[in-house]
Amino acid sequence: MSTAAIVVIVIVALIVIFLIAMAARRRSRERELEERRTVASAHREEASSRHLTAEKESAAAEEQAARARREAAEAEERAQAAERERATATAHEEHAERLDPDVDTSTDEQPAETRDPHNR
Repeated sequence: MSTAAIVVIVIVALIVIFLIAMAARRRSRERELEERRTVASAHREEASSRHLTAEKESAAAEEQAARARREAAEAEERAQAAERERATATAHEEHAERLDPDVDTSTDEQPAETRDPHNR
C-alpha cells in the first residue's frame, strides 16, 4: 500500500472517530437537557401545588379573621345592648323609688331600719 493510501485511511478514520465522538457528545447533551427539563417540570409542578396550598390557607385565614371581626362586632353590640338595658333598669328603679309612697327618700344610703331611732 502506498503512503498516500495510508494517509487517506488515517484521515478517514480520524474523521469517522471525530463524527462518532460528536454524535456521542450530542446524545449526551440531549440526555442532559432532557433530564434538566424533567427536573424543571417536577419543580414547576411542586411550585404550582404549593401556590394552590398557600392560596387555600390564605383564604382560610382571611375567612377566620373575618369571622373573628364579625364575632367581635356582635359582642360589642351585645355589650352595648346590655349597658342600655342596665341604664333602663336603673332609670326604672329610680323612678319607682320616687313614685313609691312607702320609700323614705330623706336619707341617701341608709334604709329605714338602719337609721338612728331617735331621729324618727
